[in-house]
Amino acid sequence: MNLEITNNPKKEDDEFVIRKIREYNSKFVLNEFELLSIFYKSDDGEIIGGLTGKTFWNWLHIEYLWVSESERDKDIGSKIILAAENEAIKRGCVGSMLDTFSFQAPEFYKKLGYSVIGSLSDYVSKYERYYLKKKLKTSTFSPTTDTCSGIEVK
Repeated sequence: MNLEITNNPKKEDDEFVIRKIREYNSKFVLNEFELLSIFYKSDDGEIIGGLTGKTFWNWLHIEYLWVSESERDKDIGSKIILAAENEAIKRGCVGSMLDTFSFQAPEFYKKLGYSVIGSLSDYVSKYERYYLKKKLKTSTFSPTTDTCSGIEVK
């Protein structure tokens, strides 16, 4: 036997490990997940904000949220999050989870109803990583109208 440490793994080796953990998990739960991506685009089709994530085991797992710096403070991030939550509810999710760093957007997420459930300190010796969750309600957001501002979402 030997222990291999690499920063350049074979794709099939990573896939083997993932497949084995999913096989184990399938003894307890279905290993079904669905990707979720939301893009906020300008009139000319340029992406000015977006979210990537997955829904599985009745939870929305938000992986990345980005809004162009020139478009921040225009509620675009809030609209994207609310649209993701709405889609998650349609998929049967009861909650949403994500993580963010202290230099990113913890206060933004708190304003949207997320609460910190844990944190890790000492990233680059000065930053904190926060883990947040939010229980989803049955009616979060209208898919065509933002109830706060009446702006149509396409």
